[in-house]
Amino acid sequence: MATDPYAAPKAQVADAPGVPIEGNFVPDGQSVPAGNGWSWIGASWSLFKQQPGMWILVVIIFAVLMIILGAIPLVNLVAALLGPVFLGGLMIGCRALEEGSGLEVGHLFAGFRENAGKLALVGLFNLVAWLLVMLVIFLLVGGSMFAMRTAGADPAAGAAGAALGGLIGLALGVPIYMAIWFAPALITLNDMGAGAALKASFFGCLKNVVPFLVYGVVMFVLALVASIPLMLGWLVLGPMIVASVYVSYRDIFYAQ
Repeated sequence: MATDPYAAPKAQVADAPGVPIEGNFVPDGQSVPAGNGWSWIGASWSLFKQQPGMWILVVIIFAVLMIILGAIPLVNLVAALLGPVFLGGLMIGCRALEEGSGLEVGHLFAGFRENAGKLALVGLFNLVAWLLVMLVIFLLVGGSMFAMRTAGADPAAGAAGAALGGLIGLALGVPIYMAIWFAPALITLNDMGAGAALKASFFGCLKNVVPFLVYGVVMFVLALVASIPLMLGWLVLGPMIVASVYVSYRDIFYAQ
């Protein structure tokens, strides 16, 4: 059982740049205490504080690239494949930051230099999985949604169909997020294959449902707060979310 593996490394980063991250890799992941869901957020804030300006710049560039690519017909499909490639590069940046060498804009594109094909396969899995989810929702409640648009339709029935579709999407979407959450980190930092990384990510999340519930509740509250001042809080929360993926990966897949 891991406790809080991040207090000591933070001191090392501050005092001895270039110190490699210690710990034994656990390919299948390990269960961690529920409170670690909160500590992931604290540790992600610590990583953000080291280079806040660079973090904000990198995440803005990432967001702008994804928005531009996503707005172009057909190219938006390619954007879905490239998301994990960018995230894989950011995981390399997080490791560099924790080791003391610092985060750079170039880290955003580091995933294209190595393992780009495997990272793109994660994006393909994500794209196909969500297309299947939408197909299932259409087959199960598509009739209700169509009836909602016809004259004389019962609004209550249509609303019930929309709610059911949302619940189905949530139920089917959670396993997808579980599979892709750690996959970019496992591919770029541990050289796993795409399939093995998706599997390890899924079971790593499954073993830690309670910590992720704690993490999710706190992040939801922070997201509400970040959205109040013209969404400006996302300039901080966005980098923290990226950093928290790395932090939780270190916690679950490394035994100290």
